[in-house]
Amino acid sequence: MEFPVEKFNSLRASLEGDLKYDKVSRVIYATDASDYKEEPVAVAWPLNASDIKKILCFASQEKIGVTLRAAGTSLAGQVVSSGIIVDISRYMNRILEVNREEHWVRVEPGVVLDELNMYLKPLGLFFGPETSTSSRCNMGGMLGNNSCGSHSLVYGSTRDHTLEIKALLSDGSEATFGPADRDTFETKCSRTDLEGSIYRHIRDMLGNPANQKSIREGYPDPRIPRRNTGYALDLLLDSEIFDSNSGKPFNFCKLLAGSEGTLAVTTEIKLNAVPLPPAFKTLVCVHHKNRDEAFRANLVALKFKPTAVELTDDRILELTKENLSQRNNRFFIEGDPGAIMMVEFARNTREEVDSVTTAMIKALMD
Repeated sequence: MEFPVEKFNSLRASLEGDLKYDKVSRVIYATDASDYKEEPVAVAWPLNASDIKKILCFASQEKIGVTLRAAGTSLAGQVVSSGIIVDISRYMNRILEVNREEHWVRVEPGVVLDELNMYLKPLGLFFGPETSTSSRCNMGGMLGNNSCGSHSLVYGSTRDHTLEIKALLSDGSEATFGPADRDTFETKCSRTDLEGSIYRHIRDMLGNPANQKSIREGYPDPRIPRRNTGYALDLLLDSEIFDSNSGKPFNFCKLLAGSEGTLAVTTEIKLNAVPLPPAFKTLVCVHHKNRDEAFRANLVALKFKPTAVELTDDRILELTKENLSQRNNRFFIEGDPGAIMMVEFARNTREEVDSVTTAMIKALMD
């Protein structure tokens, strides 16, 4: 897509950050960690929320799409598009505030997960959900994907730890989304701006009994907590606004987490921080004849409250045999199992770790 250079020059002059539309920059940002490729019309690196607002207004006037990008580590091509790519990782990467007593931290979306946890560690805290790309993934991307990781049994997903989001809406207006009781919700609905319209729309949509029935019947079973992406309307429905028995405040953050940047542009995130994990850990690698046997064993393992459970089947194991980087990691494998279930326990003392490990192994063998 070609676009008049003079218009981009005008936008670039108005920004405090950077904007490029040369071929090299566009090709670099045509891909992410996925197999998809689509060349954008330009790439911007905003310095702050004001820059993003200017980009949104420009894109609206010129009818160009805008795609927010963090580290680009996702594998589904979410940050590849033909519009303007807005990379928040270069400048919007500050840790803004920490409250040690109340266990929360406020960050810009470009903060790297590992760097956040290094900052929190001296305070005895960390951000629970983790990903395999923690050395480079950004908190804005984790929010968009509702990232969780191997320890989701204990720490859940990013959605579970998102307290408040400061965002820009499609018209460039600013909004702060957080817990809302009935009075706060009605006050939001009375606003005359786009934010008020959004609250009124969700009130009318989720207040409709037919919609409530469809959501409750059609959405995944609420007993399945690991549901990473999608519009979590069922979680908004499970609030005191729409269910008097819920006891939970309404919070649009539940919807924004996992929406992959399609609903608003995040400029700040207030996150729950949790105490550092127990110091003593053990990993039990249970060998199985086949996947079905491993599935049944998993139900036994979960009774002992592990911190993580991962399954590797024979197809993956077979591929590691000829993989140069993974071949050396097969040292613990005995024979040629049909599946391996890896169960991690973390406890405060070595005695506790040994005790729960022994008890689980005995239960599996019975």
